[in-house]
Amino acid sequence: MATTANPSRDDFAALLDQTLGGAESFEGRVVIGTVTGIENDLAVIDVGLKSEGRVPLREFAAPGQKADLKVGDEVEVYVDRVENANGEAMLSRDRARREAAWDKLEGEFAKTARVEGVIFGRVKGGFTVDLSGAVAFLPGSQVDIRPVRDVTPLMDIPQPFQILKMDRKRGNIVVSRRAVLEETRAEQRSGLIQSLAEGQIIDGVVKNITDYGAFVDLGGIDGLLHVTDLSYKRVNHPSEMLGIGDTVKVQIIRINRDTQRISLGMKQLESDPWDGAAAKYPVGAKLSGRVTNITEYGAFVELEPGIEGLVHVSEMSWTKKNVHPGKIVSTSQEVEVVVLEVDAEKRRISLGLKQAQGNPWEAFAAAHPVGTEVEGEVKNATEFGLFIGLDNDVDGMVHMSDIAWGISGEDALNLHRKGETVKAIVLAVEPDKERISLGMKQLERGGVAAAGSTDSADRLNKNQVVTVSILEVRDAGLEVQVGDDGATGFIKRTDLGRDRDEQRPERFQVGQKLDAMVTGFDRSKKPTFSVKAMQIAEEKQAVAQYGSSDSGASLGDILGEALKARSEKN
Repeated sequence: MATTANPSRDDFAALLDQTLGGAESFEGRVVIGTVTGIENDLAVIDVGLKSEGRVPLREFAAPGQKADLKVGDEVEVYVDRVENANGEAMLSRDRARREAAWDKLEGEFAKTARVEGVIFGRVKGGFTVDLSGAVAFLPGSQVDIRPVRDVTPLMDIPQPFQILKMDRKRGNIVVSRRAVLEETRAEQRSGLIQSLAEGQIIDGVVKNITDYGAFVDLGGIDGLLHVTDLSYKRVNHPSEMLGIGDTVKVQIIRINRDTQRISLGMKQLESDPWDGAAAKYPVGAKLSGRVTNITEYGAFVELEPGIEGLVHVSEMSWTKKNVHPGKIVSTSQEVEVVVLEVDAEKRRISLGLKQAQGNPWEAFAAAHPVGTEVEGEVKNATEFGLFIGLDNDVDGMVHMSDIAWGISGEDALNLHRKGETVKAIVLAVEPDKERISLGMKQLERGGVAAAGSTDSADRLNKNQVVTVSILEVRDAGLEVQVGDDGATGFIKRTDLGRDRDEQRPERFQVGQKLDAMVTGFDRSKKPTFSVKAMQIAEEKQAVAQYGSSDSGASLGDILGEALKARSEKN
């Protein structure tokens, strides 16, 4: 029989009903119960209801661990139902932990504080995390700062997380491990960057290599070692000097504490090869170097490691103008150059390639004084003359007035074509202006004699009347010569006279002399003559001198007077 001092179970239930408003009010609440027994994998728990409830032991253990539970322990459980079909209370330790965890997590989320959890499973797109009973989702991109191939070493280990989003109604929590690592890293960087100073020499490990430089880990913070600060010598790519994982000694060049960026250098630890460069490389010095780079405007030549000079395209060749430097030199080629200018402050040296090879115009002047006969190919014909290719790839120019005697310059230009081989005389050489003047007509007998004769018989002009001797009689005309040793030329059959009867070559004999007019010069510079042209010119002159038929004189009288005057003159 129960007493007030020793209430029965029913009395206790009545007291609970009175205090909590009935057993049904237990449902959906977290209460404290006592472990009354352990059966196989279940814990028997009494929460003061008519019957006890059973909870799997795994719900009392952390992921990957065993439950540490014994009879008499008091535990928090969630009452799902007061009584099931078997008359037992439906209890859950997981739900109790989850509800308690949600209450705590909402407070931590409001303060943006870190929470501790354990990664215990994989799901699509990420992982599941136990936050002291509440299950959160960890996206794969939020596991670490860099992609992680194997997450196994991170599982079942308590570690901090940052809550990114949570919704209690839907039971969704999203967390990030990366945010914690970035925040921690930022704190470490801030502390480390305060301990560094510009000019400081420090060891680091090459972490990454790019086209423009390498990132070096200085013990928690990265610095950029730009390719231009690797060495004083030319470095085309950082991989030529560095490899990932290499330990290097660097100097801190600049620190931006606002952006936490650090610039590093390696060449600053070496002696500067430009110190005293002006004394080492005086203007006019002839040196040897290696071509390191070729551009459209010139070629860079390394004189020693760290010192390069530029050979501008205009200083590469005496004769090859407007050509790409790559057609004159090649990369890695050893060349001889001459120092043209040194600017140590701007770290520039101007070099000349052609100056080391000698001026071909000076060489030509020494080998071919004025008056020397030369031979070459017509390289180009312009509106003012011909360019002739000569020795050592230099060109000489024959002005159109120096091509042939007795014809206009335009007509003389038409006598020659590109690619034709011709002879000429050197008239002048000007090495400083890179110019050679040539003459072709000076070689002709029809002009000024090679010996400098001033005899009128050695000078022929167009429309001039001269006396010639017949050298050969042909069906097509007469081969004649001026004087005894003058220029030779030809009179065509049709030019032997005005009348058809006069145009018969057979009426002439070798050695016979006759007067004829110079009508021009052929492509070989030989003069052409015409008796017919002379007769027409004389007729016009007679008419002009003695008057027209209006004076009462006949054409025969006029011609007779003209012939008489001519014979008296002779």
